Amino acid sequence: MANDQWSRRRLLGALASGAAAGLAGCSFGAPSNPEPSSSGGSAGSIDGQFESYAAQTGSPGGSPYAQVYRQVADSVTAVRVRQEFGNTARGTAWVYDAQHLVTNEHVVSGAADVSVWFDGSGWQSGEVVATDVYSDLAVVRVDDRPEGARAIPLVQSEPPVGTEVVAVGNPFGLSGSVSAGIISGQDRTLPAANGFSIPDAVQTDAAVNPGNSGGPLVTLDGRVVGVVNSGGGDNIGFGISAAMVNRVVPALIQEGEYNHSYMGVRLTSVTPPVVEANDLPISWGVYISQVVDGGPSDGVLQGSTGQETVAGQSIGTGGDVVYRMGDADIPTQQALSSYLALETSPGDTIDVEVIRDGSRETVQLTVGERPEPS
Repeated sequence: MANDQWSRRRLLGALASGAAAGLAGCSFGAPSNPEPSSSGGSAGSIDGQFESYAAQTGSPGGSPYAQVYRQVADSVTAVRVRQEFGNTARGTAWVYDAQHLVTNEHVVSGAADVSVWFDGSGWQSGEVVATDVYSDLAVVRVDDRPEGARAIPLVQSEPPVGTEVVAVGNPFGLSGSVSAGIISGQDRTLPAANGFSIPDAVQTDAAVNPGNSGGPLVTLDGRVVGVVNSGGGDNIGFGISAAMVNRVVPALIQEGEYNHSYMGVRLTSVTPPVVEANDLPISWGVYISQVVDGGPSDGVLQGSTGQETVAGQSIGTGGDVVYRMGDADIPTQQALSSYLALETSPGDTIDVEVIRDGSRETVQLTVGERPEPS
């Protein structure tokens, strides 16, 4: 047993050595064996394996995981990217519509050329249509999509925590892999460029590894709930939410870009020390620590005007506390980011309710456009 455990550790260590830290899809090198093998890999062999399993179990439907894999596998591709500086990166993509695939921006970043692998038809060239670093989403065009590679629909509403999901992709170049888990959290925040964040992310305990990035996180009825972005531990993975995909991807296809809303503020959570230092009448919300000069909030919202020490911490005082925007309560930074991303567009004017100098006030804010990433 000890030798077996040591061998497994060595194997996992060898696999992990090629992984880019944190991200689930920036490993290098082409998929190790994307071509169909005699044991299965083409669309026909998937059907055969599924039918064989159903016959063995006596269940006409088979395992729900086998069902959803059979439903979406032909629509999930391996992605091979030759980058401008000479390296080769790999990841996963999935069919969004008749001509377009969705993947991560970080999978195709710096691409000189892109190839995608469809089971049953092999490699074909793809073209990067547009990317968005602030949502880590990208669109790739293919001109000869196989008939069996149909668009995978997005969920219509956010499934609850505990919903069963599968991640389909190409971890470590092992094409056509599937892992199962649940949605273990919602409304997570992921890092983006320039100190900004990606809101409304989905957390899962389905295993995701380098090569999974850009692949779909799918409910058992075959709908995309998220686009795999990263993994942070043995049982923590993250995906860009279907709601973000639904806003960003159509704009990337039609306009070649997506413009994110921007307030021009620095935020901090309302914590007990913030409540104490500012003598707040509420114990939740988002504290405005700084307003960017010349930004959309300049002259509308108020940042810190002083400091106070609470339990050895230096706490900003005098800043506005946002507790409601439009018709939505804003209890946390995540809620503010999600509202701004999913409910507003640059140029919109919204009511912002704040606690200012101990009193409740409503101000009107016209949101701007997030600056270009550097």
